[in-house]
Amino acid sequence: MKTDSTKSKITFQPIGIIHTPFSKTQNMPRQPYMDSNTKGMIEIFPEFQEGLEGLEAGKKIVLIFNFHLSIGYDLKVIPFRQTELKGVFATRAPHRPNAIGLSIVNLNKIENNLLHISNIDMIDGTPLLDIKPFIEDRMM
Repeated sequence: MKTDSTKSKITFQPIGIIHTPFSKTQNMPRQPYMDSNTKGMIEIFPEFQEGLEGLEAGKKIVLIFNFHLSIGYDLKVIPFRQTELKGVFATRAPHRPNAIGLSIVNLNKIENNLLHISNIDMIDGTPLLDIKPFIEDRMM
């Protein structure tokens, strides 16, 4: 029996929690590079700690997270500091059909299951879905 994969439910299990000084979006940078001095911490749940092996402090990492406070979405939005409507997929708006965010941050230090990071643009308590190493494209 064939199933329609476009209608299948997808579920994610957080691997950790992102801790930041931002309790509201009003005080938060709109892009990670806008405030490289802001520091935060990721608490990786113990059952996923072994997966941190090979990450290196001093490198950049890609965080994939859930916009857990986002409710609903519009397919057309006016991006921050702009005046014209754009399709949501042409923006970094948090109100999306799948409330998934992606940011590149600096990994400053690793202490057991705690990752000290900077260059952050997330709300405190954000569920972390995945981490990937950031590999700069060296091809021209």
